[in-house]
Amino acid sequence: MKKYLIALCGALVLLAAAALLGSCSGSGNGRGSVHCDGGSGHRSSGAPAEAACTAPGFLVPGDKIALVSTSFTAIPEFVDSAAAVIRSWGFQPVVGPNVGKTFHGAYAGTPAQRAADLKWALGDPSIKAIICNRGGYGAIHLLDLLDESDFRSNPKWLVGYSDVTTLHGMSVRSGVMSIHGAMGVSLVRHGGTDSTAVMLRELLMGKVPEYQLEPHPDNIPGSATGVLVGGNLLTLTPVLGTWADATAGEDFILFLEEIEENYSHIDRQMNALLLSGVLDRCKGVILGEFTDCEANMEYDSVEQMLCTYLKGRGIPVCCGFPAGHGEVNLPLVMGAPVSLKVTPEGSEVKFIL
Repeated sequence: MKKYLIALCGALVLLAAAALLGSCSGSGNGRGSVHCDGGSGHRSSGAPAEAACTAPGFLVPGDKIALVSTSFTAIPEFVDSAAAVIRSWGFQPVVGPNVGKTFHGAYAGTPAQRAADLKWALGDPSIKAIICNRGGYGAIHLLDLLDESDFRSNPKWLVGYSDVTTLHGMSVRSGVMSIHGAMGVSLVRHGGTDSTAVMLRELLMGKVPEYQLEPHPDNIPGSATGVLVGGNLLTLTPVLGTWADATAGEDFILFLEEIEENYSHIDRQMNALLLSGVLDRCKGVILGEFTDCEANMEYDSVEQMLCTYLKGRGIPVCCGFPAGHGEVNLPLVMGAPVSLKVTPEGSEVKFIL
């Protein structure tokens, strides 16, 4: 397990994000949300990555959190256990009407059923956050069934990782921040009491984390500020050029993680980012966990291989951030302005909200 230090802010510190990424103003809803310029209002274009997003209102005890399945189906017992964890946190869990259905033996219902559950959760103003039950594959099927208005009409925190990367891209392009963090099946592993789950709960309630990490041998020193985008590498590359592509603009910090892919497959996807211009536009890179990735090429690590594409670009690269498919999956605010500082002494990641 990689060692890391975590500094938690007791309350949001409203910094001068206006000087960095556009003017901001308080929403006045009494729930701690921050609103910035959204997007174009057209699904075909969306908000560019550097446009600051809306931070949905933070939760208070008693608020509703929806559990939905947008990719592979989840075992009902896991959904029930995830609901119990949410209840133990002091919130009210509500489960999507189509959760538990199966399509073609793997998906959590047809694309229309999965999209309907997400639309239901996004559109209900009494629901304050959405946690996806699990990843797998299938969120890409929802691209033509949702648009920006679904995410923008009642901004709320969408939580997940892995295949949920596609939904993060859609949310950010719609001008709404989201959370790359633990899903329902993850919450039940330790009953919602491990550091991953506790930090997610605290973030949902407004305790925004700052991260300080120990040095990594493949780090590339430097500092940068930009909007955080990205997620699972093999989920990110197929949506390049679509309205779920949060890398479409400039001035962004790119986060990447992966699981159970061999080095050559990862290298292929990295070349997709290179050839599409993503690496030319990003201001910094955070490399998360690369879990159980087969070393079928002669590199000491995935990070060493990926950094061959990142060296010489004049951008900072933080390696070994504990987020992704590992035992620890620390929450990250996608679509939020973030400062990244990498020095020989370690790395620092701070959200500017």
